[in-house]
Amino acid sequence: MINLENKGYDTVWGADSEAPYLSKTLRAQGALLSQYYATDHSSSPNYLAQISGQASNPVTRDDCRTYVPFNQTGTSDLGQAEGAGCVYPASVPTIAGQLTSAGKSWKGYMEDMQTPCQHPELGAKDDHQSAREGDQYATRHNPFVYFAAITSSPDCQSNVVNFTALAQDLKSVDTTPNLSYISPNLCNDGHDSPCVNGSPGGLAASDSWLQDHAPAILDSPAFKKDGMLVITFDEADGQTTGSTGIPGGAAGGRVGALVLSPFTRGGMSSDRQYNHFSLLASIEDAFSLPRLGLAGAPGLQGFGPDVFNAGS
Repeated sequence: MINLENKGYDTVWGADSEAPYLSKTLRAQGALLSQYYATDHSSSPNYLAQISGQASNPVTRDDCRTYVPFNQTGTSDLGQAEGAGCVYPASVPTIAGQLTSAGKSWKGYMEDMQTPCQHPELGAKDDHQSAREGDQYATRHNPFVYFAAITSSPDCQSNVVNFTALAQDLKSVDTTPNLSYISPNLCNDGHDSPCVNGSPGGLAASDSWLQDHAPAILDSPAFKKDGMLVITFDEADGQTTGSTGIPGGAAGGRVGALVLSPFTRGGMSSDRQYNHFSLLASIEDAFSLPRLGLAGAPGLQGFGPDVFNAGS
């Protein structure tokens, strides 16, 4: 899965899109989910939702500018940790832990991350909120480092790595993780415009990055065998609110998502309502794992025959 940044549905998928490779070339090869929503603002809650099923709290909605522990006061329905903060205690599960327990593999590929499992010290300000020359890594776009169960494990050093490792891992089915979670840097994900290096950035930068890197994923042995590539955006631009009634919420706005797979017919679209919790649910369903947190909310739909329709 690839997360891009801060663009609403019409901007990305409309006739005047500055991303023709994504909105035309790749769209013709996959299924466009036209009613796919982000769950909240700002970035952090959406990334955290995708791997844990946890709802937002006031500190994550402020993008975890300080790397503070989550002060848990209890646990509510659907495994929701009550309280506020950014770094969840080891008792809060993630898809990474689920996969490890099931004997499956996972990796987070973070562009421009300088060292494996890079994150601030507990209680320190996050000095990767803004891009710098040669270092456009954003901590908040790396959800794995906000869970103590991951950061306290050797898995973090071996599995949360720089994006450059992906090319080697894609060479065979055996070396490709069951889950590959990809975050481009602050320029290539479309967040910055202009970028710190002087390039224009924005959606056009994301499109160029996809054109450089998506073909290697689509041509990889693992993808061709039984893979799925999901490309989406963390949230829509502007403080949108969603009133769709979708379980888990749609307050981050309508962003859309594209699903490409040998099991998906190209050029199709679905208007079934989804959000980032649906994505987590769909990944868990694919690996026969229990749904975590709000991914298990009653009525929440995972990807179904509207997406996996190559035989229809």
